[in-house]
Amino acid sequence: MKKLFCYADRYLEKSDWRDIAMLKFCLFSMGIFAGIKIPEKNRKQAGCVAAAVFVATYIPLMAKFISVILEEEK
Repeated sequence: MKKLFCYADRYLEKSDWRDIAMLKFCLFSMGIFAGIKIPEKNRKQAGCVAAAVFVATYIPLMAKFISVILEEEK
């Protein structure tokens, strides 16, 4: 667990405001996707938008995090 926190600290050191904003959008969309009470008629549309935002932000965030992890192992 300590190692994971070290990775997270290094990730934040290498991040700028855009990365943190992407992280917030990712978490926000995951919250919507996880089940905020949305009227039935809008649920599918909100889920699709949340899924798209999640995928669009999760992939670059994880790519950078993995590069931070691999950087230490070299």
